[in-house]
Amino acid sequence: MEFRHLGRSGLLVSEISYGNWITHGSQVEEEAATACVRAALDTGITTFDTADVYAGTKAEEVLGRALKGERREGLEIFTKVYWPTGPGRNDRGLSRKHIMESINGSLRRLQTDYVDLYQAHRYDYSTPLEETMEAFADIVHSGKAHYIGVSEWKASQIRQAHALARELRIPLVSNQPQYSMLWRVIEAEVIPTSEELGVGQIVWSPMAQGVLSGKYLPGQPPPAGSRATDEKSGAGFIASWLSDDVLTRVQRLKPLAEQAGLTMPQLAVAWVLQNPNVSSAIVGASRPEQVHDNVKAAGVKLDADLLKAIDEIVEPVTERDPAKTESPAQRP
Repeated sequence: MEFRHLGRSGLLVSEISYGNWITHGSQVEEEAATACVRAALDTGITTFDTADVYAGTKAEEVLGRALKGERREGLEIFTKVYWPTGPGRNDRGLSRKHIMESINGSLRRLQTDYVDLYQAHRYDYSTPLEETMEAFADIVHSGKAHYIGVSEWKASQIRQAHALARELRIPLVSNQPQYSMLWRVIEAEVIPTSEELGVGQIVWSPMAQGVLSGKYLPGQPPPAGSRATDEKSGAGFIASWLSDDVLTRVQRLKPLAEQAGLTMPQLAVAWVLQNPNVSSAIVGASRPEQVHDNVKAAGVKLDADLLKAIDEIVEPVTERDPAKTESPAQRP
């Protein structure tokens, strides 16, 4: 495993981090989820990403149990706050009330005294940014989180939050956006701003919900048991990638992966890691062997000719509009 600094902070994270968005507590049983976490640890992954909303808070519980007994100082545990975690009007968003209650719930479920990174899961237009950042500052200063990050924030929002963080003397060091060969909306504005401010990207869905694995074939139904067939595990997220045009172009990437000595998932993960502003790529898994395969993307260097060939294949179906980085106009 290779390690990178999270932005310009002193925190080192594994190039590949393990995330449990649609697996732990929902798609796979706890025994399998624990086996995947063990596989991640065995391969050198030390960075684990979750959120209070995943599987209705169950994902944090599963991860907490799976990591129990590990040396806490040797791990980087990340979680998030924003999406609804209960039926109440204040069980959502980035108000001071919800943030302070949510961090305590997350720590209890994760069975830890602190998280290394606490992230605003979306931007909250219903709460003054000053209120949100002051609540985060109290969490950092109380020792419940070491660093602060955001997820899917626009460049202008990151800049405003970073300025407030400096005033409040807390380290806002990361953004967690979707990023892959097919989804490059952060390249035009978010990445340049982040580079200027010393903010690193922890990217999710580097395989475009699994489409870049190559297992979905044009003109054919999705494989049985795949994400595209399971409404509980993200079928709605992957649907936009399942056009024949996209799938045909993805199949044309296979010879490039073979020439590089990589599997398709490894090529997809290695591709996002070529961007120097990317600190870590999040991978998920329902089986331990998937973890073992994905981590082989760490440390891989893709040459310029290969990167150009990839661009030529996928460019017509690549999304680059920076406006696609968005948060709900109103709290969900």
